[in-house]
Amino acid sequence: MTSPLPPRVLIVDDDPDLRDLLSEYLAANGLQIESAGDGTTMRQAMARQTPDAVVLDLMLPGEDGLSLARELRAHSGVGILMLSARGEEMDRVIGLEVGADDYMAKPFSPRELLARLRALLRRTRAAAPAEQPAAIPGKHCFGPFALDISAHRLLRDNHEVRITTAEFELLRVFVERPNRVLSRDDIIDLLKGYDRDPFDRSVDIRVTRLRRRIEADPSNPEYIRTVRGEGYLFNPLGAQVRR
Repeated sequence: MTSPLPPRVLIVDDDPDLRDLLSEYLAANGLQIESAGDGTTMRQAMARQTPDAVVLDLMLPGEDGLSLARELRAHSGVGILMLSARGEEMDRVIGLEVGADDYMAKPFSPRELLARLRALLRRTRAAAPAEQPAAIPGKHCFGPFALDISAHRLLRDNHEVRITTAEFELLRVFVERPNRVLSRDDIIDLLKGYDRDPFDRSVDIRVTRLRRRIEADPSNPEYIRTVRGEGYLFNPLGAQVRR
């Protein structure tokens, strides 16, 4: 039997020495660690793979930790542990109000941080509405569907679903970036060989066609949801989770 993968933790802090210290300590204690120094690199890391928890510094260059915590909470259920060199009660209250699950003031003990993280990971896993299917390289599963990238096929209950190349490529964009809002510009950029037109609405047409393939009720979609004024979000749990 394959052992479960250790929890993934993303550390977001502009202090490289602290990032290195925490990365080394947490990795030595059985966690998978990735780090980022600002909001841009945090989003890049999130796009590659959603972590189980984020350790997020309040005071960051450019976008601060509060705005990033609000963004994370709007788009995912990832656990958030916020750090701050300021220990004022108001900072803690605001951090928790925008979506952080826990809050620690600097300086702190890495041992206490590890204990807090483990508690947070237990809570978030216990609260998860359903377990994701086991990952298979090149295959993304959601509901009764499986998108096989290498074979260029969409299966429903192991039966092939007819799908055009354009629909396949759009679905691939979505399944590789679950629980993340993608604007129309994002989707155009991610679709290879797609010519940009600032007045082009064909992304919406593609989404409509794809919904007809995978949604039980395309007029009330469960997997590819419209986020008003922002774009689209792919939720692999479908009707099991309503945001």
